[in-house]
Amino acid sequence: MKDAGHGVYSKHVLRDATGAIVGGEGMLPVVEAREAPVVRKPEWLKVRAPGGENFMRLKGLLRTLNLRTVCEEARCPNIGECFENLTATFMILGDICTRRCGFCAVTHGRPTGLDRQEPGRVADAVKVLGLEHAVITSVNRDDLPDGGAPIFAATIHAIRETSPGCTVEVLIPDFKGNWGALETVLEAQPDILNHNTETVPRLYRVVRPGARYERSLELLERAKRFDTAMRTKSGLMLGLGEEQDELVSTMRDLVRAGCDILTLGQYLRPSTNHLPIVRFYHPDEFQELKAIGQTLGFNHVEAGPLVRSSYHAGQQARAIGGGTPLLPKD
Repeated sequence: MKDAGHGVYSKHVLRDATGAIVGGEGMLPVVEAREAPVVRKPEWLKVRAPGGENFMRLKGLLRTLNLRTVCEEARCPNIGECFENLTATFMILGDICTRRCGFCAVTHGRPTGLDRQEPGRVADAVKVLGLEHAVITSVNRDDLPDGGAPIFAATIHAIRETSPGCTVEVLIPDFKGNWGALETVLEAQPDILNHNTETVPRLYRVVRPGARYERSLELLERAKRFDTAMRTKSGLMLGLGEEQDELVSTMRDLVRAGCDILTLGQYLRPSTNHLPIVRFYHPDEFQELKAIGQTLGFNHVEAGPLVRSSYHAGQQARAIGGGTPLLPKD
């Protein structure tokens, strides 16, 4: 069944880890990974291969300081553009994630150790690059009782100390609902607190098996209640089998949770071992969804096929007045 010429739906179904079908009659179906056909990317998703002078400089700096970026680990299609503009999303707490999300290219398994010098090295990189807006994310560390929250806080403090004019955005995990861990991050006063919802509730069991939709909403609500001046942000991937009414309902939930910024981007399958793409959204459809999001009440909506959580993050911060570092609380 074709959708307005913008993509093709499959007649296969989405199953959870037990093999049970997710959803019900009348839902937009999703292909199973092992049965997914090879799908050619449309022209609007093709990007130039990276390799410019600044790209190589940033790569060299990251290796020198023994740092990782989610841009590399998650195989982001925008890495060439962002690295060439000397922007990156630093990934802390190691490179092994304790969860196995169906969409994510980051290595999963059992992490070992904790690098307590990492915050200082991230701050050094921010200073060397002269960043005005730094984005920090991490793998999930469910092996740690606090989920690694103190390392997030230490990284924020280190950047504030060495680059006081730089705004800081953190893209955090859900800490398995450990709200004390969340407060540890919030007390460090990031300028933007991002936690991605990723998909609609119906698809959570397959797309984010270790997460809970309600927990993600509660995290955003708690962050906004903790400090109303702090901007909150979330992102959704499109193309996993969601229906438009589900997307709109999820956007409404995020607005109710006090979310200020929304990002909408096309899901791209990292490998044949990951969830398949059900369909590609046309750029015009992203603009339609952006307009819906603005009408619902988001302060800013970044929407497009190649948009990712941190894509143009600095511009987003400035657009909604989040481009000035928060002053410490008394």
